Amino acid sequence: MAQHPFRLLNVFTVDGDPFSGNPLCVFENGQPFSAAEMQSLARQFNLSETTFILPASESAASRRVRIFTPSFEMPFAGHPTLGTAHVVRDLIGGSDSVVLEMKAGLVDVVATANDWTLRAASKPTTRTPDASRAELARMLDIDRDTLGETPLWVDTGAEQLIIPVTSPEAVRRARPSAEELDRHGFSKKRGASMAYVWAHAAPGEVVARFFFLANGGVVEDPATGSACANLGGWMIATGQSLPVRLSVRQGEAIRRPSVLQLHVDEQERIFVGGSVREVGRGSLALG
Repeated sequence: MAQHPFRLLNVFTVDGDPFSGNPLCVFENGQPFSAAEMQSLARQFNLSETTFILPASESAASRRVRIFTPSFEMPFAGHPTLGTAHVVRDLIGGSDSVVLEMKAGLVDVVATANDWTLRAASKPTTRTPDASRAELARMLDIDRDTLGETPLWVDTGAEQLIIPVTSPEAVRRARPSAEELDRHGFSKKRGASMAYVWAHAAPGEVVARFFFLANGGVVEDPATGSACANLGGWMIATGQSLPVRLSVRQGEAIRRPSVLQLHVDEQERIFVGGSVREVGRGSLALG
């Protein structure tokens, strides 16, 4: 039987803790697999994302990457980008700068040791939610007066609903129902329902949670790099003073603490970074 090597990594880890951050599976060579087989493998591992490394079709790219959740393929996602870049560096001989070709475009990723930073591939586009403030508050099961200003749909590669609230306590109290999230957090562009809830916790620090639907229920993500990039897009769209540097804490509610670094510079370029740790390797026998 053919052996297909893969690696297990945790991305956006905290203080070297091997069980912090968001888990990721990376297949070193995706060429033998059809799209349907990639989807089946992502379902087999049942992590938030599984990626497949392929030869680049553009000369500027180091490698091409496809990203699958257990349910669908994504054009871009943050922690798969950083984790896959970590593997690509090893496969191509140690360069601390790689360019990954994704459906959302070319993504530049650079490293200092095991700390990786990506630049969002797309300039942010935004739209106003159809849901009222009262409906959004009800969706999150929080008081209406704790909803912050200017909820927006933001897209820097993967559209998400970005909802500011007034305090970290309001973030922690959020308990979205599947029915309400599906009604008010559904992205026609993505064909999926989600909400990113965040608040300032201290100068330069944010607390965030990301909810999405899977198998009819609400699931919480430990760390969401694409949503962190979209938070940068929210900062641009709402006229926040630039540059912005934020440390984003996520995952504490599900006992999987993660830290993401967000930087939006004066040219409105969005960067998301964090620490990557490889925790295992294996191979899958198929045939």
